[in-house]
Amino acid sequence: MSGDSKPIVSNQEGCHDGLLKRLERHLAHPFKKPIAEHTRQAFDEVNEQVKQWTGPIILDACCGVGESTKGLAEAHPDALVVGIDKSDLRIGKGLQESGQGRYILMRADLNDFWRLAWSAGWNVAAQYVLYPNPWPKSEHLGRRWHGAGVFPYILALGGELIVRSNWDIYINEFAQALSACHINAAISRYPEAGETIAPMTPFERKYWQSGHSSVQVTCSLDSYQAPDWLAAAFLESIQGK
Repeated sequence: MSGDSKPIVSNQEGCHDGLLKRLERHLAHPFKKPIAEHTRQAFDEVNEQVKQWTGPIILDACCGVGESTKGLAEAHPDALVVGIDKSDLRIGKGLQESGQGRYILMRADLNDFWRLAWSAGWNVAAQYVLYPNPWPKSEHLGRRWHGAGVFPYILALGGELIVRSNWDIYINEFAQALSACHINAAISRYPEAGETIAPMTPFERKYWQSGHSSVQVTCSLDSYQAPDWLAAAFLESIQGK
């Protein structure tokens, strides 16, 4: 990718006024979207490999071509890194190796995958969400992960959470949603002043070459108290009720 990325343009000047009301609704009511069959099949195949793994698991959500997945596997050779993207043109299932690390790339709808991974009891050490589609129009709040019905499942899956974007509003909203769920989060520039770090993804490379800065929110999800309805809601959604 060349460094010709335009700045994000939005009709929002700050955090969305309706975020907390939407989040309250998602925390109070089950997410009933049916699980897509292609995601269920892909998950079942990958889950067999995950069940045989005894070390930590790292989830790389919205992994694109998998550059960040491979890099995380190299940086954490004791972990199994699972990269998820919705495009079938980019990735394929199966255990692969990168240096001393191991990783899996799979196509899946993350709205379904997060629920399946939680139900399967994955012991996730960390979740990376690097440069998700920002959906910058205010009417598209529900398409941002912190405004989506799957958000409680993201939190319930646990581990350390790292979300990074080149749009400050996205990160500020994510942190606001975390705070509303009684999760302490830290916002910081990435890289920090004086640091020299190689980009982790093609989009990160493109944004930096275009003069954009990155900001991230990080937190631990291990203390999150999931809603009581969550388990029952999952069973209802996969049964198509």
